[in-house]
Amino acid sequence: MARALELARRGLNTATPNPRVGCVLVRGAAVVGEGWHERAGAPHAEANALAAASAAARGATAYVSLEPCAHHGRTAPCAEALVAAGIARVVVAMRDPNPLVAGKGTALLEQAGIAVESGLLEEEARELNIGFVSRMTRGRPWVRMKIAASLDGKTALNNGRSRWITGAAARRDGHGWRARACAVLTGIGTVRDDDPQLTVREVETPRQPLRVVVDSRLETPLSAKVLEGGALIAAAAGDAGKIDLLRGKGVEVLVLPNPAGKVELGALMQELARRGVNEVHVEAGYKLNGSLLREGLVDELVVYLAPHLIGDAARGMFDLPELTELSARRELRIRDLRMVGADIRIIARVV
Repeated sequence: MARALELARRGLNTATPNPRVGCVLVRGAAVVGEGWHERAGAPHAEANALAAASAAARGATAYVSLEPCAHHGRTAPCAEALVAAGIARVVVAMRDPNPLVAGKGTALLEQAGIAVESGLLEEEARELNIGFVSRMTRGRPWVRMKIAASLDGKTALNNGRSRWITGAAARRDGHGWRARACAVLTGIGTVRDDDPQLTVREVETPRQPLRVVVDSRLETPLSAKVLEGGALIAAAAGDAGKIDLLRGKGVEVLVLPNPAGKVELGALMQELARRGVNEVHVEAGYKLNGSLLREGLVDELVVYLAPHLIGDAARGMFDLPELTELSARRELRIRDLRMVGADIRIIARVV
């Protein structure tokens, strides 16, 4: 199963919107076939492993990191393929949270007389597909927020300048997180201050994530780099003329106002999930960071702390209201802490 999960990770940046899945076929002590799901529309992990094993699949045990599908989508059901190949036993890491599948793949296998076991390395499998699980069970993507800050928690000077707080190794590591995401989200403030591209450049990837800009008043310049090649802008008010100009550049505009005249961020996340977005990577300023955190939409933080001090006048990580009691603080759970170049990287989950 560990090998199946290793194979599944090969689809880390490409399988979206499908889950990352690996499969290993074993007879006795010999591996007779392996496979993983590379991209939507391509054969699933089980199909690739069966093709590699050919006739040797009969009587084998299949180790699969996710419950085999039992419905007809872009490809035929994997559970049926395992039955037809004569697989004798199937070991599954985790049940598929997709309502179209959940339990049905296992039931189909058992009805065919195949022994099925589940739960082996389940936590590792869930972590690998945490965005897919979120979309299927919560109706919204997993939101991961990347922040680069000085050791005193400052993300930019008061004039908005922030390049570069962290070193090259941390920036390259950040691009790795971008590459695995389905969408990269920022705000109009960051577009104005930095004019970022928000593309994956520091690591190899065959796919660029969707770029999303939260821009309540449609102030994004038509010349903004983030719009090159197409993007999605979430606005609170619709200026028909500006929308037409943006559409002419291949940009889609969603108008999602909340009662305060800002973008309804929860509705935006639901819409992204509807479009098959599993993981959202946020690279924004302290105002949008604070709004997302206040609305309970941030699941994970990836924070790079550089060995510098900038001072109190600079901008912080989050625009949050003042607390009068420590009991009101937001709790985090540290999951990983390591050096990346000269910088410290902290991965934390919002409790």
